[in-house]
Amino acid sequence: MKLTIQKKYLLQSIQTVSNAISSKTVHPILAGMKIEVKQASALLTGSNSNITIQSLIPETKTIESEDENEEAIEEKIISDIEPGAIVLPVPHFSEIIKKLPEEIVEINVEENFKTVIKSGKAVFTLYGQSVEEYPHVDIPNQEETIEFRAKDLKTSIRQTVFAVSQMETRPILTGVHIALKPNQITFTATDSHRLALRTMEVDENLEEMSLVIPGSSLQELNKIIDNQDEPIKMVILSNQVLFYTDEFYFLSRLLSGNYPDTSRLIPSDSQTTLSVHTKELIRTIERAALLSNRDQNNVIRLDTMDNHYIEITSNSPEIGNVKEQLSAISVEGEDLKISFSSKYLLETLRTIDAETVQINFTGAMRPFIIKTPEDNHILQLILPVRTF
Repeated sequence: MKLTIQKKYLLQSIQTVSNAISSKTVHPILAGMKIEVKQASALLTGSNSNITIQSLIPETKTIESEDENEEAIEEKIISDIEPGAIVLPVPHFSEIIKKLPEEIVEINVEENFKTVIKSGKAVFTLYGQSVEEYPHVDIPNQEETIEFRAKDLKTSIRQTVFAVSQMETRPILTGVHIALKPNQITFTATDSHRLALRTMEVDENLEEMSLVIPGSSLQELNKIIDNQDEPIKMVILSNQVLFYTDEFYFLSRLLSGNYPDTSRLIPSDSQTTLSVHTKELIRTIERAALLSNRDQNNVIRLDTMDNHYIEITSNSPEIGNVKEQLSAISVEGEDLKISFSSKYLLETLRTIDAETVQINFTGAMRPFIIKTPEDNHILQLILPVRTF
C-alpha cells in the first residue's frame, strides 16, 4: 500500500474516525485505525462495540470559486496510489500526522506491515497489523433512506441528548427515542426526572415506527457533523442505524426494549405562566446555584411576586444563602412557590436558542413545561423537588 496525500484532509478524516476508537476493547485490533487505499480514494475506519465510523478521502475535490465568473477547479488530494490496507496503532498514528512538518505526507507499507511515514525531513516507522484480523464492517445498501438537513439533526440531538439517563439500571433510558410519523420525526429523552422533546419536519411521508439510539452514539455523531448545510441520510436496520453523507458513514447499534410512554407526563393545563428573557434567567440561576446545596441536587426555589417579578433563592446551611429578584416579561395565573434542580433547568435553558422562554406551572409538586414562543418544535419538562 502506498499513497501521497495532503495532510489537512488526512487529519480531518483521522479526527472523524477517532471518535469510534477506544483502548478499552475486547478486540485489541479495534484499538487501531484501518486504512484502505483504492484506485481513487482512501477509506479510514474506526470501530468499537457501539459505533463504527468511516471517512472517505477522494482522490480529487472540486473547489468552487467565490467569483461567479471564475470556473471551479479540481484540487488534487491523493497521488502515487498503490492499493492496499493496513491497521495502524492509535493514538500514535494520529499524533504523528498532527505534528508532521509539511503539508504533504507520504505513507508506504513495506513487508511485515512496516509502515514508513514521511513529511519533509521527518521519517517515522510504525508497525501495523493485517486487516484480516479487523472485523468486517458491513455497510448496508442505502435503498430506503430518510433525508434531512444536518443542521436540523444537530439541533435535535443537542436539545435532547443531555436528558438521557446516566444510570444503567434502566438501559433503555440511556438512549434517545426516535419516533417516525408522516412528515415528522420526534426525538425524546428522559432520565425519569426530566424530559426533552424535539420534533423535526421532513419532506417524506414516513411509515410510523420507532427506535432508540444510545445517547453516547448521538453525542459522537454530533461531533463529526461539520457542514450543517449538507443533507444527511438515515437508514434503519434490524438492530442498527446508519447515518451517512458523501464524506462519512456512521453506524450505531440500537437499544432493545420498550421505551416508556412519556406523553402522559406532559400536563395539558397550566395554573401559572411565566415569560422571561432566557439569558437573564440563566445568569440569575447560575448565581443562585453557587450557594445551592450540592448534596441535595443543587435545589433552588422560585417564588412569584407582584408587578411581574419573580424571586430566586437558594440556601446551603453550612455556607450561606442567596436571594435575587428578576423582572419577568409577564407572570400570569396563581401565585407559586416551587423548588427544583438548578442543574436540570440550566442544562435545559442552555440548549434553547430563543431570546425568551415560557414556563408553564401546574402546581408546586407537578412537572412544569419549558417552551419558547419562537420555536414550537421544542418542549422540555422538569419535575420539581419536595423541600421541607
